[in-house]
Amino acid sequence: MTEKEKMLGGLAYDSRDPELLEMYHRARSLLLDYNTLNSRMLEERIAILAKLLGTCGLGVWIETPFFCDYGTNISIGANTFVNTNCMFLDNNTIEIGENGLIAPYVQIYTATHPIKASERIHINDGKSRYVTSTKPVRIGDNVWIGGNSIIFPGVTIGDNVTIGAGSVVTKDIPSNVFAFGNPCSVQKVL
Repeated sequence: MTEKEKMLGGLAYDSRDPELLEMYHRARSLLLDYNTLNSRMLEERIAILAKLLGTCGLGVWIETPFFCDYGTNISIGANTFVNTNCMFLDNNTIEIGENGLIAPYVQIYTATHPIKASERIHINDGKSRYVTSTKPVRIGDNVWIGGNSIIFPGVTIGDNVTIGAGSVVTKDIPSNVFAFGNPCSVQKVL
């Protein structure tokens, strides 16, 4: 089993594996091009997103700067808007549905580590390695995620959901609700 297969399978993996590092460097190159491109160059922006992301629906708009680890593990549905300074750590899949609104500074994480330091940190020949595993994130259709929200690994957010600004989403959120807080919880059924 390759390190990439382990990563996508949610198993502990080596993030410094040559294949994963090549994917990382490829994404960094595309992000540099995307984040420095003139905003009027719409066709070029779309072309870069098509290379960077696993799936990019029609009408997707991502403001710059935008950051991710690999890009290829991100799927964004049609007409979704991602505002400025978002960070998607796509060590596993991040699926975002159609007609989404992702506000500035939203962070979506798929990587996780053991809580106990002795299980998290392995030192070999004076070099530290950190045990990392992953869990996918799924965000449904017609979802608005307020600014500065954080989505934790393994979370699923249903359809037609609004997440209030500054929320820390640690658990699944069902469809058709308004939720906010730290930790994020359902406040109202819509």
